Amino acid sequence: MSTENKPTLKTKTNMGLNKAELIESMAAEAKISKADAKRALDAFVSNTTKALKKGDRVALVGFGTFSISKRAARKGRNPQTGKEIKIAAKKVVKFKAGADLAKKVK
Repeated sequence: MSTENKPTLKTKTNMGLNKAELIESMAAEAKISKADAKRALDAFVSNTTKALKKGDRVALVGFGTFSISKRAARKGRNPQTGKEIKIAAKKVVKFKAGADLAKKVK
């Protein structure tokens, strides 16, 4: 596959890709306006958040799966004082990369 006319992700720093850079890249690759790309990204984030809040998984074949996991309450230590503290149970978002994404990143 030729990469001559393929848009590339250009980041300003080595710190990663921020939302504005992602929107710009999506717009270029999909040949849509930045406003449309922003609305599409915001809709994806909103719908994924709603599904996770309900306890549903969001699976994108080849890309990966977002899910909720319960983290049990546990004891920890305050790093500044060394004093033992209780860490409350909570729900956390997990992402498991799909086979295609894992292969491409490898």
